[in-house]
Amino acid sequence: MNRKAALAGVLMLAPLCAHADDNVKVGLSNTSSDVGVFIADKKGYFRDEGLSFTGIPFDSAAKMVAPLGSGELDVGSGSAAAGLYSAYARGIHVAIVADTASAPPGYGHNILLVRKDLMLSGRYKTLADFKGMKVALTAPGASSNSTMNEALKQWGLSFHDIEPVYLGYPQHVVALINKGVDASLTAEPAATQAIVADAAIRITSDDVIDPFHQAAVVLYSAAFAHERREVATRYMRAYLRAVRYYNGALAGGKLAGPNADDVIAILTQYTAIKDASVYRAISPQGCNPDGYVNEASLKKDFVFYRQQNWVEGEVAVEQVIDNSFVDAALKTLGRYSPPEH
Repeated sequence: MNRKAALAGVLMLAPLCAHADDNVKVGLSNTSSDVGVFIADKKGYFRDEGLSFTGIPFDSAAKMVAPLGSGELDVGSGSAAAGLYSAYARGIHVAIVADTASAPPGYGHNILLVRKDLMLSGRYKTLADFKGMKVALTAPGASSNSTMNEALKQWGLSFHDIEPVYLGYPQHVVALINKGVDASLTAEPAATQAIVADAAIRITSDDVIDPFHQAAVVLYSAAFAHERREVATRYMRAYLRAVRYYNGALAGGKLAGPNADDVIAILTQYTAIKDASVYRAISPQGCNPDGYVNEASLKKDFVFYRQQNWVEGEVAVEQVIDNSFVDAALKTLGRYSPPEH
């Protein structure tokens, strides 16, 4: 299936309402963390900035690095994977510019699942039983690998004690149902789909395993950041307005806040999942309404990548982070103040 055909089944594209030069090509990870882009489009925040967007789906952010490097994509979204740092070391200066999914307590982005039949049979009792299990993850070098390692460490195991199986999140559900994997570390809404399908049971999530973990980030291509800097700044303003609206939908670890009905309606419009009850059941990710990423968390993941020999070349995390677009957006928007309810 070509990319355009795949896109038709996942994303409803808005008609272009801005000049072609102000259209932004955005890589989407097909998880709930794409919600900021969808809100910015639906609520007119992109239009307010004279922008439109074209969404292009990917199985993981790791696969966005090459098209970001070539300029095929302007913006990406997903984990700050090992390949991003290796590419930077080779002179492909894709930048981490904002938070798109983090894990404050109560708002986990990656959910650890075990097949229900393994739980019922007694094969799984604790995380110590993960030894030798086939575990679905998104991609080699993605941040979920580091999260999995953190979970295993708590039970005297390491990443080398499991057999990783790399699949896109929707395929995690299929693999759990078909018993092709024993467990998975899966982002929403796929995690809830697996639970609803009675294929898996939730064990824990990254907000418990590694609180405040920087699970996913916004990425800018070098061409977008430097050659279209003014457009990139406008995009960030629209995006942060959307993130703030999203934060107004959060309450009690669910999409249950004042904006929840509207955000759920947007998700059902822009994604392949049309059942609003799925989004009411998910564990939504956190996202910093002031945009900044958790640099300490990114550095922790980077150390793990180095230990696995997944990063090639000399590079430091702080080289890849560019806060200037968030800084510029906040000059206009100001710091976030939660609305009074």
